Amino acid sequence: MEHRSHPLNLCHVDPKLIAVNRAHMLIHGAALLILIHYRASFFFAEEASSPGQPTTLAWLIIFLGELTLSLTWLLYQAFRWRPVSRTAFPERLPGDGELPSIDVLVCTADPDKEPTVAVMNTVISAMALDYPPEKLHVYLSDDGSSLLTLHGMREAYDFARRWSPFCKRYGLKTRCPKAYFMDNEDVSASVGYESEKEEVKEKYELFEAHINGYRNRNYGESRDGRLDHPSTIEVIHGNSSDEVVQADQQQMPLLVYVSREKRPSYPHNFKAGALNVLLRVSGVISNSPYVLVLDCDMYCNDPSSARRAICFHLDPTLSPSLSFVQFPQSFHNISKNDIYDSKHRSPFGILWCGMDGLQGPLISGTGFYVKRESLYSKPMQEANLMDLKAIFGHSNEFIKHLHWSDKLNKNILSELGAVCRDTEHLASCHYENGTKWGQEVGFKYGSVTEDFFTSFALHCKGWKSVYCCPSRPQFLGASTTNLNDLLVQITRWSSGWAQVGFSRFSPPIYGPWRMSILQSMCYTELAFFPLYCLPLCCLATIPQICLFNGVPIYPEVSSSLFLVYCFVFLSSLSKHLYEVVVSGHSVRTFINEQRIWMIHSVTTYLYGSINAVLTKTGVRR
Repeated sequence: MEHRSHPLNLCHVDPKLIAVNRAHMLIHGAALLILIHYRASFFFAEEASSPGQPTTLAWLIIFLGELTLSLTWLLYQAFRWRPVSRTAFPERLPGDGELPSIDVLVCTADPDKEPTVAVMNTVISAMALDYPPEKLHVYLSDDGSSLLTLHGMREAYDFARRWSPFCKRYGLKTRCPKAYFMDNEDVSASVGYESEKEEVKEKYELFEAHINGYRNRNYGESRDGRLDHPSTIEVIHGNSSDEVVQADQQQMPLLVYVSREKRPSYPHNFKAGALNVLLRVSGVISNSPYVLVLDCDMYCNDPSSARRAICFHLDPTLSPSLSFVQFPQSFHNISKNDIYDSKHRSPFGILWCGMDGLQGPLISGTGFYVKRESLYSKPMQEANLMDLKAIFGHSNEFIKHLHWSDKLNKNILSELGAVCRDTEHLASCHYENGTKWGQEVGFKYGSVTEDFFTSFALHCKGWKSVYCCPSRPQFLGASTTNLNDLLVQITRWSSGWAQVGFSRFSPPIYGPWRMSILQSMCYTELAFFPLYCLPLCCLATIPQICLFNGVPIYPEVSSSLFLVYCFVFLSSLSKHLYEVVVSGHSVRTFINEQRIWMIHSVTTYLYGSINAVLTKTGVRR
């Protein structure tokens, strides 16, 4: 067949960029070696302790600070060793009947912090993906067990039965209704488009009014249940009697509401715990071989993301070892002058492309299509029943589904009672006791950045990943736009990275034996990135104290070593500026990133490192 004669994707290597990166590594690295030799030679000089010379302690602190920065720079070069980019060709995929099914997992926790209308827009955009509806199943995890969220799911299903056919009929790219109507996107000149658009817009306004009205009527809903409530599983049917809607009902993806049990005496393991519950629940309902994970505020901005990801998962050269396809996070609420670097240009524009040329990027929390099998222990076929129960828990239904995938229970509606009883057991807070969930199975526990920890574990097991960055953002969300929220967010990430760095899975110790040295260097740099705070704090205080006391700590201006220091400083800034400009950004972006990096180095990285140490030592829980 024609789709077999052409590759489903291509990997592009830029020789010019690689040459520039490696030339800079060589020259900048040589300069650093000269400075390290200069610092180290002080300790062997006879006049080191003579009057007028800097104290050994001050020199040692500066030396350690510069050595740490040099080591961090060396680790960072692994990202620049072989950056690649990829192109997918969805039009070359086989027919819809041959495509694998996909489960979409969406997580929400608090209808106050995460408005229900916005969460439902994400759910609706996922249901409207350009993918066979019978092979698409959407699950929402509600950690708050909110009646408002459950009501919103029912309203969303009713509206989606009108919205999805409208999108597919006119080929809309923007399938998040709020974004579509806000941008006033007109993409079709077909007869009847304008009148149907107005009709669907009225339905959307009614959908919003129903949710907001329910919220106002139930504003006093108890908040105590958010940390103490039983598990609730419901397959959403909707209640619309619209004849047009009823005609399209058979073409709708499955929609399931999941609220796992929470008790104050049981650890809930944050987002990783919610995702593991969704893995189990979806495993006995649809059990799709591939899973899309979305944050509740990150809607599908392009309906082709599923087909693009499948281009990699069905590639016979990649598929056997491919765990996940990561798309970049893009944001719709960032101003042109991004003073807080809220778009995270460096990770999504440089670092992940560099890791893609090695063993693959890490999971970025949202917008990734992961192979379900890679999240389970393997091999599973050879394991006996007792071993499987020790790993996955005592659910015979779940164990049964481990041995095959893509087996949606076609009688799910008629067997709803029995299925929900079993899934409620899978979503109970005590189900994971004595199992390997969060350790060897599913998303990893032990760090608030479960995405970093999980992808590190996957790469250590030999799995690979790819990074796909199309010109049109596949997913759009809201980023932090004020300094307070930014500091809280980066502190949390820093703490999570450092927790992994200080654990028995520390990348420089655990990684080199299980992955390539360069890939291990990438994870090491990320895990210990928060420790930037130590050399920065030293260099922000010690030289100034020495200056005021007349103690020389740097070479004189007339010395050739002074020129080496100047070169290292300018070389570092020039490389950063080059990367910013090449990626299509302005000098203003370069200045903003330099400023926010300094702010992070002495605040969020410091707080995150301290929090990780306190957590690991048991002082803080």
